[in-house]
Amino acid sequence: MANKQKFPSEIVDLPSKGLLYPEDSPLRSGKVEIKYMTAKEEDILTSQNLIKKGIVIDSLLKSLIMTEGVNTDDMLLGDKNATMVAARILAYGADYECEVINPNTGEKFKHKFDLTDCPFKEMSKDIDYSKNEFEVELPISKSKITFKLLTGRDENEILKEVNRVKKLGAGTTEITTRLRKVITSVNGETAPATINNFVNNMLSKDSLFLRGYIADVTPDIDLKQEIYAEGETVTLDIPMTVDFFWPKAGS
Repeated sequence: MANKQKFPSEIVDLPSKGLLYPEDSPLRSGKVEIKYMTAKEEDILTSQNLIKKGIVIDSLLKSLIMTEGVNTDDMLLGDKNATMVAARILAYGADYECEVINPNTGEKFKHKFDLTDCPFKEMSKDIDYSKNEFEVELPISKSKITFKLLTGRDENEILKEVNRVKKLGAGTTEITTRLRKVITSVNGETAPATINNFVNNMLSKDSLFLRGYIADVTPDIDLKQEIYAEGETVTLDIPMTVDFFWPKAGS
């Protein structure tokens, strides 16, 4: 901690406002302090070992976050996203030029995004954010589901499981793996076997509805922007890759 205090820092607001964390969590304040990037963090970003392991961004955030007691594994994904954007702005500015694809034509082109034009999603006043558990009734099966919002730890476990299955040649299981991780009960039943069986047999319309509902209630930073391309307005997701933190000189 002492070394980090030598560098200038900024306080970053979190989309969740800290509401979904335990009372004793340092994230409960709804803010984190991050330091400006240095050459040390640039070394992290170019570490082939960290890139291959898929932990380069986590390693970067762990180096930048100064708030004592904060573990990126405990952060909600939306809060991690917001912290990443703030870190990038502090390091290299708000302009982010990258190659994107026109969804209507498939044509690639370069565009410069303004990262300060990424507002937080509004948290619904009709949703109880007093704890990380939410309830919804599925439209087709009428099953009552409770679910949680994922943390960095959950996301890492999902990626490990998906990659493990891929290596076995069993194809992709990302949707079912993710649903098993987010769902905490089905019609009041919390047994993992019950949840697994339900997910494996969930109707596609219920699955689509649930995933959309989860996205709607998740506190996050909005990484979609409308841009002009070939005489029309298209909505694009801002690419969040390692290149996001490694702009070319002069860009």
